[in-house]
Amino acid sequence: MIKDNLSESLRSVLPIALAVVLLCVTLTPMSAGDFFLFLTGVLCLVAGLALFAVGSELAMLPLGSKVGVRTTQSGKVWLIALVAFFIGLFVTVSEPDVHILAEQISAVPKTVLVPVISVGVGLSLLLALLRILWRVPLRRLLLVSYTLAFVLCFFVPPAFWSAAFDTGGVTTGTMTVPFILALGAGVSSIASRDSARDDSFGLLGLCSIGPVIAVLLLGILYRVEGGSYELAQIPIVTDTRAGALVYLRALPDFAGEVGLALLPIAGFALLFQLLTRSFTARQMLRIGVGMLFTFMGVVLFMMGANLGFLPAGYSLGASLAGMRGGYILIPVAMLLGYFMVAAEPTVHVLVTQVEQISAGAIPARKMAQSLAIGVSAALGLFMVKLLTGMSIMYLLVPGYIVALALTFVVPPIFTGISFDAGGVASGTMAAAFILPLTIGASSGLGLNVMTEAFGCVAIVALPPVIAVEVWGLVYRTKVKRAADRLVAVDEFFINYSVERTVD
Repeated sequence: MIKDNLSESLRSVLPIALAVVLLCVTLTPMSAGDFFLFLTGVLCLVAGLALFAVGSELAMLPLGSKVGVRTTQSGKVWLIALVAFFIGLFVTVSEPDVHILAEQISAVPKTVLVPVISVGVGLSLLLALLRILWRVPLRRLLLVSYTLAFVLCFFVPPAFWSAAFDTGGVTTGTMTVPFILALGAGVSSIASRDSARDDSFGLLGLCSIGPVIAVLLLGILYRVEGGSYELAQIPIVTDTRAGALVYLRALPDFAGEVGLALLPIAGFALLFQLLTRSFTARQMLRIGVGMLFTFMGVVLFMMGANLGFLPAGYSLGASLAGMRGGYILIPVAMLLGYFMVAAEPTVHVLVTQVEQISAGAIPARKMAQSLAIGVSAALGLFMVKLLTGMSIMYLLVPGYIVALALTFVVPPIFTGISFDAGGVASGTMAAAFILPLTIGASSGLGLNVMTEAFGCVAIVALPPVIAVEVWGLVYRTKVKRAADRLVAVDEFFINYSVERTVD
């Protein structure tokens, strides 16, 4: 199990790591110490993602599925709502991507921002599960939620818009995705047997917009100005020994932070077992081992992202901003965006799932390529926005108008899959590398970081939504043509039989 996950993690991280190494060799040379930090970060990310994947299989997936089934079988709506809220809260507090983003938003303290994001996810998950129970169309909730988010923007300083929408992308990361998907599958299998396949999708999409609304409300109540930004302190490393010491000294801090984040989930699992006796002693031991693997994986992941990829992104963005007026950022961002999505593990899971659902009508390979091309083009447009000073709303508003309009014409299952796709595409590399790249570029160009740099995670999440919906239309067209051909064949044989009878 570990060997397979290690191989998958290597395939996920290696392409973008090689792209960064190539850029450092050709355009933006790194010092030996910084290069060592980056390479060590690559190893930490590979090992961390592999260990986390094992932990998810052993602990998160069975726990999420069992919780969904047992709470739904109780038939108590208040219990389902309460459990959904606290699961969303606890899992998001443990999400590494949320902490990576919160570290980079200086306008609001991390101790305030992380709980607000977590409450937003908890309330979204509550609504998502109630939607399944009450059979409310997903597109209706999406339309109301995104309309509310864009209306709230009128009451929040423009400098905070981009950061708020970025929070929606990072909440559906490595910790959140497996647990919420398992929970949704468990609830839909019991609550809506006739439409379980359709209802099992869309939870991630709703859990992406909930924190955006919560953070925008925070921007109103907290009186966020967002006009200044302080770059995170980057360790100065002169040789490999100093680089190793940076990781060793940071290990206790990251271990303590991750341990505190995972403690609520472990406590919830223990409480659930005491109340329901759903697992055998052997299964509980397996979940405990899975929690340990999850802990080790997230610690390594956080170290690699914060100490390796973040500094590399800052320095690369700042260096590229000083070349050719900064316009070289456009092709570089497009290149990195393509590799980022092509390498994202959750994207591979998604496209395989769509291929199975469509019975091969939508090939996984072609869909993965379309997602990678879409995100590549979106990041190119984002760099154009960065260089021209265009508002992020000129990209987000038209994009989501198209995405929401398409929900009325695509098959219902593709509505859920499409908005889930936006969440899985804006994963690890978006928060750990692409955002620091844009922050470094903005700083190098002398721009307001809060206004110009943030928003790239939100932009990454948009093209997959539209791409999956377009593929949904393709699938619908293919199904209709196949049905028309079948009708034509039936009519031919009926007419043929009638003619033979007459003769």
